Formats: sequence, structure tokens, C-alpha cells
Amino acid sequence: MSYRETLMSLTLVSVLIFTSMAVAGTPQHERHELMEGVRDAAKVLGPMLKGETEYDSAAAMESLEVWASAAAKFGDLFPEGSETGEDTEAAPAIWEDRAGFDAALAAWRDAVDAAIAANPATLEDAKGSIGPIFGKCKDCHDTYRIED
Repeated sequence: MSYRETLMSLTLVSVLIFTSMAVAGTPQHERHELMEGVRDAAKVLGPMLKGETEYDSAAAMESLEVWASAAAKFGDLFPEGSETGEDTEAAPAIWEDRAGFDAALAAWRDAVDAAIAANPATLEDAKGSIGPIFGKCKDCHDTYRIED
């Protein structure tokens, strides 16, 4: 490989690394990653609540902690200017009705906190404390998320 080819290859690699680092730190990327974790936690809880898998209180609490962590950060990841880009699923309603969006997030966060405080030991306990959280998710998604 010639000096020029090596230099061009190194330049291309540098651009790719910089672009990857720039995208990784964007609000769109961060909220996507948080929601991936929320989705994965829901995949643990949903089947338990439906009776498709055995109820595991430790796994339920781990999933609730994932949700609590996401809920603490999520609202801050929608600054002006992050309405588009990176295939965001954020609906314009987030910025058009910020108070409503913030209220929906607070309702979700409160439901998660209440479920953690309840520390559901049985499936019946979980249905009463964790089940309503899924409704809060749906409420928010119906208004503030663009479905693929």
C-alpha cells in the first residue's frame, strides 16, 4: 500500500470513528439506548404477568430498577433540536405539548417507584403493582411516539 493509500485509509477510519462517537453521544441515540433497556425489562416482566413464565421476584425487581434508572434520565433527552435525525421515533407532540409529555413521564416514573416500594413478592402482588406501568407506557407511546 502506498503512502497516499495509507493516509487515505487512516483518514477514512478517523472520520468513521469520529462520526460513531458523535452519534453515540446524541440525545436521539441515548434515548434509543434507554428505551432498548426498558423494552428488554418489559420482555422479562410481561411474560411473568401473563403467566407464561414463572414469577421471579428478583428478576422483577431488577427490571423495575432498569425502568427507574431510565425514568430518571429520559425526560432530559428531548432538548430543542433533537426532534429529528437518527430515525428517531419521538413524535412532534413532545415539543408541541411539553407539559403533557412531562406529565406522562412523571406518571410512568411514579408508577415505577410505587411498584419498587411495593416490592412484589408474588405474581398477584406484581399484577397489582407492575401491571399498571404497562398502561402508562402505552399512554405515552400512543401520543408521543411515532410507530414504525
